[in-house]
Amino acid sequence: MKKIFTKNVKIALTVLVGLALLYWGINYLKGINLLTPANRYYTEIESTNGLLDAAPVTVNGFQVGQVREIQYDYKKNKITVLLSMDKEMKVPEGSTITLVTGLMGGASMVLNLGDGPAMKVDSYIPTVDEPGLIDHVKDNMLPMVSEMLPKVDSIMMNVNGLTGDPALLAALRRLDAITRQLQSSSQQLTVLMTNLNRSVPGVMNNVGGITSNLSGASSDITDLTASLKQLPLDSTVRTLNTTLANLQALSEQLGDKNSTLGKVINDRELYDNANHAIASLDSLLTDIKAHPKRYINVKVF
Repeated sequence: MKKIFTKNVKIALTVLVGLALLYWGINYLKGINLLTPANRYYTEIESTNGLLDAAPVTVNGFQVGQVREIQYDYKKNKITVLLSMDKEMKVPEGSTITLVTGLMGGASMVLNLGDGPAMKVDSYIPTVDEPGLIDHVKDNMLPMVSEMLPKVDSIMMNVNGLTGDPALLAALRRLDAITRQLQSSSQQLTVLMTNLNRSVPGVMNNVGGITSNLSGASSDITDLTASLKQLPLDSTVRTLNTTLANLQALSEQLGDKNSTLGKVINDRELYDNANHAIASLDSLLTDIKAHPKRYINVKVF
């Protein structure tokens, strides 16, 4: 009886096992686990838009399957996508699927669940075109950017004109000069504060001396006030008031033409006679000085 597991059979089995492991490993690296039970569905799309094998199939953001295979149907001129869903995932009738393109170029399939009974395995899921993020950018952002480009160009021209204006350069130079002046003033202020800090102890000593002198002056003022309190100010004030009253009465008498002093002062004839007498006396004294022999006779015995 011949042996069943001959050398050639062992080699063939080894090759088959190796090929199976290679196929499983390649799919596993793609993200497809052949050992996990799954339900198959398929759909048709117009363009892949970056969709690759093992791309995720999500429901409400949660992955429930993946793309198993992508083939081109030459009869329908469409792309057939084979979907591998989790065994527990029952796709209800009325469900649709959408190809969504990411911002970085990756694509995925989004399953929109219906409300009917569960579909049979290997059923067709219709696709629904919904604008993705890239479509939103193309439809909304690009027109806005196109409208903004002329304005940006105008703004850049204005900025270039402003930066090239000689007045701006002159203003910057003045600002630089002001900055240097402020720096110099700051240095001078620092020197001033340093000198002031050095002088503060001496100033405080002088203030202490002034305070001591003020204290001494305050005591002198106190003594002077006590001395003034001891003076007979009341009697002095009464005497002064009496004297002022007498002077006022004398002034009234001098101003009254009917009083004796008023008549003496206000009498013009008396004033003229007095002046005449004084003039005659002056003439007499002058004549005596000129001719003393007329008035003085000296006899010698």
